Amino acid sequence: MTYQDVEFEDPLENYDPKVYGESLERALAEETVARIRHRPHTAVSQDMAAVEAIKKLAEGHVACLIVHDGNNKLAGVFTDRDVLNAVARGDDFSKKSVGDLMTESPQHVYTTDPAAAALSVMAVSGHRHVPVLDVDETIVGIVSPQRVTAFLNRHFIND
Repeated sequence: MTYQDVEFEDPLENYDPKVYGESLERALAEETVARIRHRPHTAVSQDMAAVEAIKKLAEGHVACLIVHDGNNKLAGVFTDRDVLNAVARGDDFSKKSVGDLMTESPQHVYTTDPAAAALSVMAVSGHRHVPVLDVDETIVGIVSPQRVTAFLNRHFIND
């Protein structure tokens, strides 16, 4: 028997697309992180004085700043929890930079990842804020609990 004697069968011919029970399930699987509001965000240099970064947290009423390496690439995050940990250690903030106190190499997601990836990173890593990068590894935003909740509400309420 040769390959010419075998009838070709298209493996996708009998493919049934995934059927979702509700729009929220479909949104989490098929919509990307880019559909979750991830802007605005505040990015600071790892060389910035910790005192200045703490002022940015307070003035912006935010819990997390994205830390870049000077080329808009992710170096870490500087969070209210980093500040609390430094206080508990008795650190002298006047002598510290953001790079001294930040959380290095945090878990992140890409704009092209499924929306569920952002929730998964939050749940598994325990981080409330997840940096969002584009395919070139450039910082484009941050996903927070409030932003994820708004995304979920848009799809949950439609059911």
